[in-house]
Amino acid sequence: MADRLPPLTALRAFDAAARHMSFAKAAEELSVTPAALSFQIKSLEEHLGTALFRRLNRAVELTEAGAALAPGAADAFQTLANAWRRVQRLQDDQSLTITAGPAFTAKWLAPRLYEFAQAHPEIELRFSASLRIMDFGRDAIDVAIRFGRRSDDQLYSLPLADEWLAPVMTPALAAQFPDPQSLTKAPLIFDDSIKFLDPPCDWKAWFAAVGVDHDPDHGPRFSQADHAVDAALAGVGVVLGRRALVVKDIDEGRLVSPYGVAIATGARFRFLCPKGTENRPHVRAFRDWICAEIEKMAHITAGLTIIDPADTAP
Repeated sequence: MADRLPPLTALRAFDAAARHMSFAKAAEELSVTPAALSFQIKSLEEHLGTALFRRLNRAVELTEAGAALAPGAADAFQTLANAWRRVQRLQDDQSLTITAGPAFTAKWLAPRLYEFAQAHPEIELRFSASLRIMDFGRDAIDVAIRFGRRSDDQLYSLPLADEWLAPVMTPALAAQFPDPQSLTKAPLIFDDSIKFLDPPCDWKAWFAAVGVDHDPDHGPRFSQADHAVDAALAGVGVVLGRRALVVKDIDEGRLVSPYGVAIATGARFRFLCPKGTENRPHVRAFRDWICAEIEKMAHITAGLTIIDPADTAP
């Protein structure tokens, strides 16, 4: 048996037929006639020296050889398609596609985009607000912004500012609760999007950091951090606000953080892109802009005492 690979068109015909389990549907996908597709698969079987499909009355099924070949063929064509898309992205010097979580998109990116657009009118920004793990090649993504503690050595990964959590509320509500002890009587908002952090970064941890024994569990709960912040902005209560999502509101006076104490999360947002693309002009411009915007708000963090919850755990 020759080791030489068969023609790519024959493998492509086999891959389509194996996915659809139908010569007619595979032919439709590839825009060829069923007879032409059948000829390609027959030539592949002759090249291999064994049948890949059992032809039934109105259907086909894979033989043992076909079942062994199908996963590799599918993976190979997917890898080739991803590589092709990556090459196409490299030629695109007019658009930048970014994925970030819904909360970061709503509370950090969206309020600042006008400034970036003004500075870089040549770049067309496209956003995918999703927490779904995406493939840069398959999903045609240039940059991902992700939150967590782990990094990915397979990607260019730039950690952004350290994230903290501090009680934030409207100025009117702050006037009613002048110190941490009084906050035990305040309406508290719960952001369940950070429940994965360990050690926990919750209300109990914050109260422990300021020396108050209080473990609240009553109040509105939100699965999305931006919804929790929106509730605080509406005066519903006090939320443990995540740095990235509340610094602009604090800086512009819509929210206040009156107690001067925050707890460290040990997690960060990270700027991610495929290695080798970080210095593409559009990617670099976006990265540099994000870093500059973060620096503008550094004074908010500088005014806080940040405590590691692990240091106050029993």
